[in-house]
Parts: sequence; structure tokens; C-alpha cells
Amino acid sequence: MAVKTMRTSSGKAKKIFVLDTSVILYDSNALKNFEEHDIAIPIQVLEELDNFKKGNETVNFEAREFIRFVDTVSKEKLINDWVPLNGRTTGNFKVVLHNQNGSLNSETVFGDSKYDNKILNCALQLREQHKGRSVILVTKDICLRLKAKALNIMAEDYETGKVKDVQMLHEGHRKLKGAKEELVDSLFNSGIGDPALLGAKELRANRYFTLSHRKKTVCARYNKTENLLERVGPQEAFGIRGLNTEQDFALHALLDPSIKLVTVQGMAGTGKTLLALAAALEQRTNYRQIFVSRPVVPLSNKDIGYLPGDIKSKLDPYMQSLWDNLGFIKGQFKVTDKNHKRIETMLETDKIAISPLAYIRGRSLVKIFFIIDEAQNLTPHEVKTIISRAGDDTKIVLTGDIHQIDTPYLDSRSNGLSYLIDRVKDHPIAAHISLEKGERSELANVANEYL
Repeated sequence: MAVKTMRTSSGKAKKIFVLDTSVILYDSNALKNFEEHDIAIPIQVLEELDNFKKGNETVNFEAREFIRFVDTVSKEKLINDWVPLNGRTTGNFKVVLHNQNGSLNSETVFGDSKYDNKILNCALQLREQHKGRSVILVTKDICLRLKAKALNIMAEDYETGKVKDVQMLHEGHRKLKGAKEELVDSLFNSGIGDPALLGAKELRANRYFTLSHRKKTVCARYNKTENLLERVGPQEAFGIRGLNTEQDFALHALLDPSIKLVTVQGMAGTGKTLLALAAALEQRTNYRQIFVSRPVVPLSNKDIGYLPGDIKSKLDPYMQSLWDNLGFIKGQFKVTDKNHKRIETMLETDKIAISPLAYIRGRSLVKIFFIIDEAQNLTPHEVKTIISRAGDDTKIVLTGDIHQIDTPYLDSRSNGLSYLIDRVKDHPIAAHISLEKGERSELANVANEYL
């Protein structure tokens, strides 16, 4: 007897996607992102989410949101059979109970001590029950995907929120040799130039350029609002000078009040955090507070254990790099210098506040210069949560290295910093700069280049 193939309204064969816990913790709205295909949730996923529901971290919030959503959709229906999701463009979902039907059993192959193996068994069970349909395990756990493929189960990463190609990610600045002489001369003489002389394909809001014609070189920024090119010269903020062209571009964007959102990407030692802090201090009178934060993720994702003391003492090890950069800026001035004393006063009066991101949810940030360091360790949803906190006259700066990620289940394509750079790359109030040259030390450059 032929097996009837179920199809979506567009005529595609209807698939069954089995979601792992890692997908839910990454995006609690994942059920809405599989078009009209059906979604199965292994019972072990609900058990794991129950362990995550308490706490103030983003994963705890995602767990609670998903549990509430499933409860709302199911209402008084039993969820061990297919339940329609709300919406015309979504399919059905159900919770799959574990059993050992079928000839292939993942727990026999891999052991029965892990929930992951029980989740694999759910996929095998669904494949036995629905022979005419593709069953696909969706997980952000690479090892689980490999184990699934070893059992001949189709498996894939959760692609929502991923950029297509980090090699094509918006770099924020371009070097153009052979620029038209008329344009270079205009920028030299009057400080502005006609963007039509560059070509439409080069024009993106707040993109920076190094334009060369013969022996003349000039730097400029495209102002999309005014539709003109503006000359960019050497930049300085609170005693910190740009040491290369890219740093000058970054400082220009950080100091421009019309740019409300700045992303700075670069490897270790390129000056990302230092430039952001210096720009914040330079504009201290324009903002009510300078708020500096970063995700609390230990190196190599290994916790350092219990720490005694108050909240500041517990967080200082995670925030030490921020203190180091602030100390470097203070070190540019003598102890008797007013700027040295000014920084100490700002710290004492909480004009400068360094705090973990866990405390950001629910706040409204009005007239704040907000710096988020190590933003590559955030999910796209966390980045959205942070930026949606911005009130009037607030500027948000995110810095990080998309190739140096310490958070499980994130990579260079799926982290929040890459996602943000890609999504706002042509918005007139957003700017991005990629820093390429390390300025920390020759030794640090050797490590970045050769190790």
C-alpha cells in the first residue's frame, strides 16, 4: 500500500522537525519558524526546560517563555498528539513520549545515561511511525547532530538568526584606489564630496572610505541623511588618539551624536573597548550615565566556583578587562590632573557603572552611553532585548570578536553581534567598523597572526 505524502499549502512535502533543548534556549519562538511543517518536542526537552526555568539569565527567560507559549497554545488539549499552532502559516506540534519501539535504539548504541540519546530515540520513533515523511532533528549541539547522522537520522542546525556568510559581513569601511581626482580634491579643499562620483553600489549609510588618487589619500564617511561624503581626519577622545585609519573611523562614529548604534568588531588588541570607553568619557556631559557591561561567561566556559563577598566582589573577575582599560585611560594623566580625578569622581558617584547584563531586562535606559563588551557571546534575542531598552538620547555600542566565542551553541554566524551587523548595515543611525590592525603590542600581534 502506497504511503500518502502530506503537503503544505504551497505543495511542499510536509516534514517533521524534532527540536532539541538547545534550540529552545536559543530562541523561545522557534516553533513559529518552520512554516507549515510539523514540530515534535521530546518529553526530555520539557524536563530539561524545567531545570532552566528559574533564574535571571536569558536562557531562564527563554525557557519560561517557551513553557508559557506551549501552555497557551495547547489550552485544554492533550499534547501527546498533534496540536495545531496558532496562525495560518504554521503547522502542528506534539510532545513525544519515549518508548523503545523499532529495531534501532540509540540508547543501545550510545548508552542510556543522557537525555540526548532519548531525544535521538524520539526521532527514530517518529521515523517509524511516519514512513512517508522526512524526520529532521534540529539542534545547536554539533555532537548531537553527528550522533544523529551516525544513526541515519537527518539533522541540521537552527538557522534562524544566522548570517549567510561571515566572509561577506559588512566591514564598515572600504579602501578605494584610483578614486576620481575631482572627488579627492573636493574632500581636501572643502571637506565634502559628491557621493555620485563613487558609484551607487559603494554607498551604504555611515560607510567609511580611504580614497586614493595618485599620491593623494583622503578619508571620508558617507552621510546618508544629507547624501554627501564628509572628510574624516585624525580623531582623539579623552587623551586616546586613533593609531590607525580604522581606529580613527571607529572614534568618529563613537563621537558622532547622530549615530545612536555603533558596532566595533576586531580581534584581541585592536582597541575596541578602549576606544569605546574613551569616547564615552569625552562625551560625559551629554549623558546621564556611562553604563559598561559584558556577558558573564568565563574563559573556556569553565566556572571559577563560589566567590565570597558582595556583588561587586563576585563580578570583578569577569569585569576585570573593563577595569584594565579604564585604568589605562587614567594612566594617560598625572595623579594631580583634573581628568584623573574626574574619572575617580565619576566612579564614586556611579556616573560610570560597570555591571553584568543579567540586570538589564526591565530597565529603560534614558540618556545613557551604553557599552556592551564581548557582544559575540550574546544571542540575537539577547541583543534585541538590550537595544529595545534604549530610551531617548541613549547611545549603544557593542564590541567583540565574532571569531572568539566562549558560549556553547553560538558560532561566528549565529552570535548576536554578527546578526546585528548584518541586519542594520544600511540604517542611517547605525555604524559599523571592523578593526584589523592590533595595537596592543608586537607580542600580541605575533599571537594573533601565528598561533
